[in-house]
Amino acid sequence: MRFKATIMDEEQMWRAVIRMGHEIIEHNRGAANLVLVGIESRGVPLAKELAQIIRNVEGREVPCGSLRISYRNEAEQRSDTPLLKRTELPFPITGATVVLVDDVLHTGRTVREALEALARTGRPKAIQLAVLVDRGGRELPIGADYVGKTVPTSRNELVSVSVKEIDGKNGVDILSID
Repeated sequence: MRFKATIMDEEQMWRAVIRMGHEIIEHNRGAANLVLVGIESRGVPLAKELAQIIRNVEGREVPCGSLRISYRNEAEQRSDTPLLKRTELPFPITGATVVLVDDVLHTGRTVREALEALARTGRPKAIQLAVLVDRGGRELPIGADYVGKTVPTSRNELVSVSVKEIDGKNGVDILSID
């Protein structure tokens, strides 16, 4: 893989996250009964940042958890392996509005697995999806409610999101798969 272009630097990335936080508040008419669940790994720090933004605006703590899934084909190879590998949801989701947070939306397969995992955890009132980058290329009929940036890409490209907590820097790059 080789670097192709930077599509969001640190300032642009956090500006998009701040806008998404405000959109979540506006769409839900506040933060009552709202919980955030980040899909590991880079969805988790994004969810935490959204929770901080919502707290700053609304003056209310928004519970924030994480969800780690394995893909269906991995589980099929080991039939006794659950799709839900590890979850940290120190709050009930039943009756809550869950905002599922991921870094990149592409085929929709990760979101499908996350939705199935959440359904095994509880019965939310609603589930909304927030993604930093929507790169198109859907294989499933899944769309995001909140999008930081839409960047159509080819099959020979990869969107790479970097977050300081994991990668030591913030930004979004497109890489070319040669």
